[in-house]
Amino acid sequence: MNIHPFFKTTVLLISMLMIFIAEDASARQAKSVILVYLDGGPSQTDTFDPKPDAGRDIYGNFKEVSVTNVPGIIIGSKLPLLAQMADKYSLIRSMTHGVNGHETGHYAMITGDLSGGDVVYPSYGAVVSYFKKDSYKGILPPYISITAANNRFNEGGFLGNRFKSFDTGGAPEKTTFEVEGIVNPFISAEKFNQRLQLLNAFENINPYFKTSAYKHAIDSMRQHNISFIFGEAGASFDLSKESKEVRERYGMHRTGQACLTARRLVEAGVPFINVRSTGWDTHKKGFQRLSDMLPELDQALSALIADLDERGLLESTIILCGGEFGRTPRVQWEAPWNGGRAHFGKAFSYLVAGGGFIPGKVIGKTDKTGEEIVERKVYPADLIGTVYLLMGIDPNGTLPHITAGSLPVLPSLGKEGQSNGLLYELIKP
Repeated sequence: MNIHPFFKTTVLLISMLMIFIAEDASARQAKSVILVYLDGGPSQTDTFDPKPDAGRDIYGNFKEVSVTNVPGIIIGSKLPLLAQMADKYSLIRSMTHGVNGHETGHYAMITGDLSGGDVVYPSYGAVVSYFKKDSYKGILPPYISITAANNRFNEGGFLGNRFKSFDTGGAPEKTTFEVEGIVNPFISAEKFNQRLQLLNAFENINPYFKTSAYKHAIDSMRQHNISFIFGEAGASFDLSKESKEVRERYGMHRTGQACLTARRLVEAGVPFINVRSTGWDTHKKGFQRLSDMLPELDQALSALIADLDERGLLESTIILCGGEFGRTPRVQWEAPWNGGRAHFGKAFSYLVAGGGFIPGKVIGKTDKTGEEIVERKVYPADLIGTVYLLMGIDPNGTLPHITAGSLPVLPSLGKEGQSNGLLYELIKP
């Protein structure tokens, strides 16, 4: 069959265009996720969805707001640094799952599962770790929590412990960040080498240790562990390699130095980093506590976004910031709360940045008191599914279960009352 040259040329051009689109999509695919998790449930009214005209029972002691560098967007008064860079992130003001318990709220926001089934789903860090198991070649674990996992649902769920979070332990704000199993300030490299020499001498006098089977199995693991502790992997946690100016930019506190560590782990290629910030369960004396906590978050998160942007890493790194739910818009002034807010899973906020998210936007809207969502509900599966999509993972794909066979990656996605659709309006074309 003869094909006209015009059609041959057209087919060739279309094929080249499809290859270009595929390569371009691959180039734009996010490579890492940093989840800055505000464990306990941050107040959306005092952070990303202020209500300055709603009366003191709603705005409490924080009536003032920060006007951002994006016209029409305001955020809480205690976040002035983030206000200056609202063109680098977007806000979701209509997150919802209706769950008011910590444990169940964590599960919803960490797994995206609202199905109520009897299967315990893996966290989305574990799912990313699973899907990147072949492409990720780093020595460090693909899913790391600084300094601890948020809860037991950061484990691998039915995927198994291979994909659970590696918890660093330690304190990054201290002189030495003692990462469990990696950094031990009491064992110098010289002392470690002396111990290795002693071990080698012991093995050389025992015939069994000279067998090829033993040597092959042990040597490979030993070299891996040595490189893990004293090579580039261990160096990723050595914050002394950063300048004083950089460390102070993030803040010499737990949240700041944890976020700086997260940036270093992104540079090491780690696919999912969980930064756990605690203390956000502000039932009592909330405004007093937030007056200390919010400036630290403001400093750390703004530095993280700016630093990644300046290093050309923001486009390939997704940043998320939020907790398991929000707080009641109405302040509880009476004793014993004395200006606290209770749990509120009906309507809360998340910040998203980088990795293919369009910056400088607000999606979703709550009413004048923040108690009801009036525009674009966003469920956990919608947010997590969008993260999967940006990471090159099919949110409608499946995961292997040891007895049940293939299960959906996100069982709630597309289900009425559990999902309202992926956030295509926040994805760059």
